[in-house]
Amino acid sequence: MNAENQAEDICCPKFDPALWDGVEHNWTDKLFIKDKVNTFLHMPLNFSAAMVRLNKALEGAGASSPEWLCLSDHRSSWAMDVYLAVDREIPGAQNVKLSGKLLSKVYEGSYNKTGSWVKDFEKSAQEKGVKMEKKYFWYTTCPKCAKKYGKNYVVILGQLA
Repeated sequence: MNAENQAEDICCPKFDPALWDGVEHNWTDKLFIKDKVNTFLHMPLNFSAAMVRLNKALEGAGASSPEWLCLSDHRSSWAMDVYLAVDREIPGAQNVKLSGKLLSKVYEGSYNKTGSWVKDFEKSAQEKGVKMEKKYFWYTTCPKCAKKYGKNYVVILGQLA
């Protein structure tokens, strides 16, 4: 495979961890469209189908997704909500606005490290003296692009109480 073919196979933008690692964000009515994913013990079963639906809605409205920010809210062992950031309301989609102060931290590696990442994130928040209401996960690239970039970055965002 030559460099041109490899570039064509990349669908996710390159992620810059410096913009998200240890950063506090203040969101006011940040706009997302929402979909649901079935999970089995937190493992997504139909994540691709949900992303196809979200992207179809996005493209159909001629909209874009800032930074390709897509948050996952693992509501239970059996269900996850995904929130795709959008630049405007999308007709026919479930439009959601998120507001508040969030703390983000970047991790890199295999998804099987998620449990240790969560413990580290919670310890980091505790050391900063902040309490979290909710945690979101941002899987910054698809597995194919993570392999091509050589990095699998995951951002944990904690909505502060």
